[in-house]
Amino acid sequence: MYILASRRNGTLYTGVTSSLAERIWQHKNDVTEGFTKRHGVHLLVWYELYDTMESAIRREKAIKEWKREWKLELIEKTNPTWRDLYVSIV
Repeated sequence: MYILASRRNGTLYTGVTSSLAERIWQHKNDVTEGFTKRHGVHLLVWYELYDTMESAIRREKAIKEWKREWKLELIEKTNPTWRDLYVSIV
């Protein structure tokens, strides 16, 4: 489960995957058409790992329902400088 951003306080994208490093690489390299490519959302700013895909999907759905302010707080709690966390997972 992860959150990407276009920049600090920019456009956010919430997703889930079974292969975080591979999926983020795909976003960064605009491999597929879609929201992240259209809006330049390439920075991995937050992620959580789960034992099951079902748990990750439940969390993703919950966070997608959150207010934007809550998502920003979640990111800044663990990543106050909004650094790209991709380098820490490859």
